[in-house]
Amino acid sequence: MKLNRTKNAVRNTFYGGLNFIYTTVTPFVMRTLMLYFLGVEYTGLNGLFASILQVLNLTELGVGSAMNYSMYKAIADDDEQRICALMKLYRKYYRIIGCVIAIIGLVILPFVPKLIKGSVPQDLNVFVLYLLNLSTTVCSYFMFAYRNCLIASFQRIDIASKVNISVNTVTYILQAIVLVLFRNYYLFLILSLVSQLVINVTIAYITTKMFPKYHPAGELSKENVEAINRRVKDIFTSKVATVVMTSVDPIVISSFLGLSVLAMYQNYAYIVGALGTVLSVLLSSVMAGFGNSLLTETAEKNVSDLKKFTMIIMWIAIVFTACLLSVFQPFMDIWVGKDLEFNFGVVICFCIFYYTGAICRLLNMYKDAAGIWSYDKYRPLTSALTNLSLNLLTVQVLGVYGVILSSVFARIVIEIPWILRNLFKYVFKHDAWLGYTKRMLLYSLDALLICFITWFVARYIQFSPLITFLARGIICAAISNIMLFITLSRLPEYNDCKELILKLLRKSRLSK
Repeated sequence: MKLNRTKNAVRNTFYGGLNFIYTTVTPFVMRTLMLYFLGVEYTGLNGLFASILQVLNLTELGVGSAMNYSMYKAIADDDEQRICALMKLYRKYYRIIGCVIAIIGLVILPFVPKLIKGSVPQDLNVFVLYLLNLSTTVCSYFMFAYRNCLIASFQRIDIASKVNISVNTVTYILQAIVLVLFRNYYLFLILSLVSQLVINVTIAYITTKMFPKYHPAGELSKENVEAINRRVKDIFTSKVATVVMTSVDPIVISSFLGLSVLAMYQNYAYIVGALGTVLSVLLSSVMAGFGNSLLTETAEKNVSDLKKFTMIIMWIAIVFTACLLSVFQPFMDIWVGKDLEFNFGVVICFCIFYYTGAICRLLNMYKDAAGIWSYDKYRPLTSALTNLSLNLLTVQVLGVYGVILSSVFARIVIEIPWILRNLFKYVFKHDAWLGYTKRMLLYSLDALLICFITWFVARYIQFSPLITFLARGIICAAISNIMLFITLSRLPEYNDCKELILKLLRKSRLSK
């Protein structure tokens, strides 16, 4: 079965974008309510528990990607029996994962207080709070989570977006009432637990109706299971770096700098993460399409698609980075006040962190779509260990600077060069890697120049925080787009990108 990649990408991008707006704005409102009605330490504690659970979820890393990759081939061949057998195996793995996370989570329970430097609000029991968070994660693995492989592999991520928006709307309203009227953090977490369960059950019901012929049944051959197991192990190591970048940093900050500094760090990281999600929406919307393309198209066509998509992603990333550099502090001033702001040096570090993350997102998407985890397993592990070691060494001397720059160093020196080599050696098998690397350097020089010019102009715009934020944002967006057009419009892939975007827009209008 050859998927309609353009139509699915348009639909997934639309609903993914809608879900992004929703899941960015509403949690932002909830975080704001938590800051104002519970306090900065509660916010830091909430972030700490989320980071611990992300580390525990390392157990899952690899299973979802490996199963989706296996399904790409089964769907392309319209092999119903194999799809059902894969679902059965997926269900078995997720139940095992849920048990493993529960056991490991209970083992580290006595050590949770040691991950917090300084005091905790007196009305809270960190053990109860941790168990509530752990329950939310564990239960999700036993409640039809395996059926998510269908909507991912068939490029129907829009289904998950619709369900998340519907269920979370009710959840956020109830949580807001709890925060404003009762100021009860325990009820807040219980509502999160119920919400996750409802989402899983709803998606299971919908996918059962949409794909009635696909259900957990049958067995794969021993050779196929062993191949999937090897793929899971390889993906596990490739995903470790992502978890270390996003989850270990907050744990290190909480352990060495305290909950208040962690809350400040995560306020900034939240904004950076939201902008990163914009790129993730685009990438996840087309990932199954790329996986299908790599199986059905020529190497030249796939290299051409890589160049086109790289220009689009880097254009967006450069505009966002330039705007972020100039509007970050005015926005934080409006949102949390000057008392919870870092200095401008930390802002620069976060901007570099965002830009390098955009490159990693793009390259990792192609790596996951191609399924080259066995060739790539040592790269992320090396990067993760480097980042963690530098974190522990530098946080005590440089504070927050050390944490952010450790991640940036690992990306620039280890992750990006290594994954580029693997992609062009094992996926594209093409000698275009040198030209592509030069393009990436060009984009980075563009980003540096544009960021400096927009910042130089924006620093003279000084009004009230709100007016400053809006004026700088508009001017930086305009300048950066104009400069990108001047510097990139003569590249060969520019016209290809233009045609692709117009094609997507036409498809979007026809699908409405």
